[in-house]
Amino acid sequence: QVQLVESGGGQVQAGASLRLSCAGSGRNLDNYTMGWFHQPPGAEREAVAVISYSEGQTWYSRSVKGRFTISRDAAKNTVYLQMNSLKPEDTAVYYCAASEFRVAADVEDFGSWGQGTEVTVSS
Repeated sequence: QVQLVESGGGQVQAGASLRLSCAGSGRNLDNYTMGWFHQPPGAEREAVAVISYSEGQTWYSRSVKGRFTISRDAAKNTVYLQMNSLKPEDTAVYYCAASEFRVAADVEDFGSWGQGTEVTVSS
């Protein structure tokens, strides 16, 4: 099973940018569909960005499309989430996760999870 460690969270003001990193170990992340999920306070965890393992196709939730970008760095075995134009409603714990499915977007599709990194956006 792949191990995942997120980093890059923090406290920023609205309009700022952050880049989250998800470093993998134990397995090559290129063999997995990778997803970033967020879990706002009191809410369920849901996917915000996914990149497939086969053709690198990406998917974004409606709330972040046009502002967030998911990408991979194979040499570093790392997946990133570039978050621009942050809004207070982006405040959440962000998790990266790995799936063996080519098409995956639900929590149940992902078998490996990181510990999460917290993002707080103030207005």
